[in-house]
Amino acid sequence: MESGSIPLISALWFGILTSISPCPLASNIAAVSYIVNGVEKPSAILTTGLAYTLGRVTAYIVLGFLISASLLNIPQASQFMQTIMPKILGPVLILTGFFLLGIISFSLPDIFLSEKITAKFKKSGTMGAFPLGLLFALSFCPVSAALFFGSLIPLSLQNNSPVILPFLYGTGTGLPVLVFAILISSGARNISRTFNAITKTEYWARKITAGILIAVGVYYILTNIFYINLF
Repeated sequence: MESGSIPLISALWFGILTSISPCPLASNIAAVSYIVNGVEKPSAILTTGLAYTLGRVTAYIVLGFLISASLLNIPQASQFMQTIMPKILGPVLILTGFFLLGIISFSLPDIFLSEKITAKFKKSGTMGAFPLGLLFALSFCPVSAALFFGSLIPLSLQNNSPVILPFLYGTGTGLPVLVFAILISSGARNISRTFNAITKTEYWARKITAGILIAVGVYYILTNIFYINLF
């Protein structure tokens, strides 16, 4: 595997891991289920899922671009990224890994949509799915906040990629949404079974990802702070 593809795969995987984490996954399923109740034709359910996913992707692209591009375009910040970023990236990755393992934790204020707003989305059907995706993407859970700000943003800054990596991350967050939209549109009755299977997969995926982040973080610390040549 070429080293240039690692950031791309990592960004996509961070998005997938975000989407299958309990809090984002539950909100995604609830949002899609809620929206499809306002869709008259079953054939339009997949379109609704795509619109919702596009809303999430758009939110992450805009937010990632605003943060990454603004920092990269400031000369002082750009110099900071080149000299200091490699040194702080290791500790950031280790802290993110510790959070994914549950060793450390933090809480975010609850953000929810009022009944009036959700009612408008329901009446809007497919058209309401896009703004709902935007809002749900910006309603960060602790896991999504850790992966987005602790992993994706440093990755975007390090690789000077304020658009492509956030796009892949957003795409990853939308894949399970499309899966459940397809299940709903096909009238599948095993949605709860699929949900439980994904939840179990997420547990081990989160642990393995945390281990990788910690290992990479240790590598960055040894090579960029202590200047130890491991290879």
